[in-house]
Amino acid sequence: MKTSISIIAQSSISALGSFPDEIWTLYLDNSSCINRELINDDVVNVAKLPKYIKDEIEVLRASDSKYKTLDNSVLYAIFVARNAVKQAGWGEKDIFGINLGSSRGATALFESYHEEFLKTKKVSLLASPTTTLGNISSWVANDLKNQGPDISHSITCSTAFHAILNGIAWINAGFVDRFLVGASEAPITPFTIAQMNALKIYSRIMDSSYPCLALDLEKRENTMVIGEAASVVCLENGFKENAIAVIEGIGYATEILEHNISISTEADCFQKSMRMALEDVSLNDVDVIVMHAPGTIKGDLSEYNAIQKVFGSEIPLLTSNKWKVGHTFATSGMLSLELAILMLKKQEFIGVPYTEIKSKTLKINKILVNAVGFGGNAVSILITKK
Repeated sequence: MKTSISIIAQSSISALGSFPDEIWTLYLDNSSCINRELINDDVVNVAKLPKYIKDEIEVLRASDSKYKTLDNSVLYAIFVARNAVKQAGWGEKDIFGINLGSSRGATALFESYHEEFLKTKKVSLLASPTTTLGNISSWVANDLKNQGPDISHSITCSTAFHAILNGIAWINAGFVDRFLVGASEAPITPFTIAQMNALKIYSRIMDSSYPCLALDLEKRENTMVIGEAASVVCLENGFKENAIAVIEGIGYATEILEHNISISTEADCFQKSMRMALEDVSLNDVDVIVMHAPGTIKGDLSEYNAIQKVFGSEIPLLTSNKWKVGHTFATSGMLSLELAILMLKKQEFIGVPYTEIKSKTLKINKILVNAVGFGGNAVSILITKK
């Protein structure tokens, strides 16, 4: 990297809640936030937002007549963006970029409009403008009255981390000094669940405290569970005294796939992205890796194999949070980054309760965070204490 990038604020909503202290307390608790819901006449595992957050989203929806027609994915993004910008101290006169993406976008709204079309052969006036991918960043920019560039993109489950890469590129190019980056997903819908079931990767575990067995390398069935969430961070150029963490390295890679959804056995893309992120860092200096680990057999194992290839026998502490919050698609990398930031701040390792990977007595200074999605688009980000 040309220069360090400071993370000066962070905000999220997920099954863990929205307040940092609340989120940390739940991470200290070994129970999962995944529950069971009746969807499509079938009981399925999902990680939903707590009711108090849902209520706040409805207050937001009612606060502006234009917001009543927006998808939850957009409202979630507006909610966390307001919080993060307030923490950062950015005002209406400050120029900053916005890059907020999504894997699924306005999926619930799209499904509703499509159902309307099938029944009536007509669609509502706002069907197209309210379901385009650009909705998320453009509505956030409108809400914040921001005059800087706003960008939306979708690079499957690594979308949020690609937003970070893009924000850093704009900062390094000298176009802006600040960027709001992240992702938002509201994917708990009948059609989305059906898609995951069709891929045979969705968890059917109903008799366990852990429906998603992310990072269990000996599991015999796929256990991915969908969660809803939005999460953003505020980036500023260089080292800032008010930073909550500093991005020290970034890496990315795309591999040629043999299957539409699978990465290679040793995850070549992760090997390349991790090595790039660690280019100027000794491997021994990495204390923790927050893995993507979606809870699928091949996904978890291939990433672990890639880590072995890069680090050899001296593997850092490994963890994942999808057993706790489910897989939030585009937002998943940002929630992993949030966990990393909290571990740096609290100086405590949060492991996976059903694995043998336990905390060592150590000082946590550097954490590597991984994300990847359908298409083999891997991103690795190295953060350190300020």
